[in-house]
Amino acid sequence: MNIQEMLDNAKDTLGLHAQETEAGIYIPSKSSLKLAAPNKTNYDNTEYDAPYTGNKKILMVCTDQQYMTMENGKKFDTGNHPVEMMVPLLHFKKAGFEVDVFTPIGESVKVEQWAMPEDDDDVKQIYAEYQPKLENPKSIADFVKNDMANSDDYAALFIPGGHGAMLGLPEDERLGELLRWGHDNDLFVLAICHGPAALLSANLDGLDTANPDTKNKEGKSERDFIFKGYKMVAFPTVMDKQMPKIGYLPGKMPWYFGEKLEALGVTIDNKLASGQTHQDRKLISGDGPLAANEFGKLSANELLKALK
Repeated sequence: MNIQEMLDNAKDTLGLHAQETEAGIYIPSKSSLKLAAPNKTNYDNTEYDAPYTGNKKILMVCTDQQYMTMENGKKFDTGNHPVEMMVPLLHFKKAGFEVDVFTPIGESVKVEQWAMPEDDDDVKQIYAEYQPKLENPKSIADFVKNDMANSDDYAALFIPGGHGAMLGLPEDERLGELLRWGHDNDLFVLAICHGPAALLSANLDGLDTANPDTKNKEGKSERDFIFKGYKMVAFPTVMDKQMPKIGYLPGKMPWYFGEKLEALGVTIDNKLASGQTHQDRKLISGDGPLAANEFGKLSANELLKALK
C-alpha cells in the first residue's frame, strides 16, 4: 500500500471524504457536517420593542443554481445556506419587515438541504412559511426592466450565503444594475458568508472584474466599483482553500470571490469564520453561519433605526 492509499484509508475511517450522493455529485463529508452543520442554530428569539409598521420591504437575492463544478470536475451540491437565509429572516419577521424573494429570472431558489438544522423548530417553521416564495420567486431581470426606476418599495437588499451565491450572481448584469440602483438610492446591502460574491456584479457593464481601471466596451471610463474602499467580513479565502482537506468540498474551487473583491478595493477584515459581523456605512456583513444570528439582529436594528 502506498502513502496515498494509506491517507485515503485514514480519511475513510475519519469520515473526511466528501459524500457522493449520485454519480459525480457530492455533499460534505460526515465529519465536516458535524463541525459545520449542527442540528440547531444559535437563533436567540430577540424581541423588537417597536417593530416596523411602514411599507418598505427587504429584497432578498438568491441563487437558482445548484452545482459548483470543482477543478477536478466533481460537482458540489450547493445553493443558498439555510441557516444564513432563515435565521436573518426570523429576525426580519420579528422586526416587522416583509421580504420579497428574487432570483435572476424567476427560477426556483436552490437551498443546501444537507445544511438544514433538523432540530431547530424556528428555522424549519420559517422555511415552511417561505417555501411558496422560494419555489416561485420574482425575477430580477423583470424588476430591473419594468419596475426598478420608479420603485420605492425597498429599504435593503439581502444576499444570503452558501457557495451557490458564487454561481450566476457575480456575472449577472441585471443584478449589477440592481446593486448600483440600491447604492444610488441609499438602500442597505446585507451580505453574509459567500453572499458578498454577488457584489462583483456591480462592477460589470463591460469591465474586467479583476481590472477595475479598464474602460468599457465603448471605450468610456467607468465610475469606481461602488464598494471600493469598504471594509467587510465574509467567508475567508484561506478557509475555502482548506475545505477539500476535510471533505467539505470534493475538490479545489474554480475561483475565490474574496480575491476578486480585494482586487477591486474591498478590505475583507477577517481571517476565520468565527461569527463576526461588520458594518461599513450601509453595507452590513457576516462571516458565516455562526454569524447569522448577530447579522440578522444587527441588520434588523439598523433598518429600524434608519426608518424611524
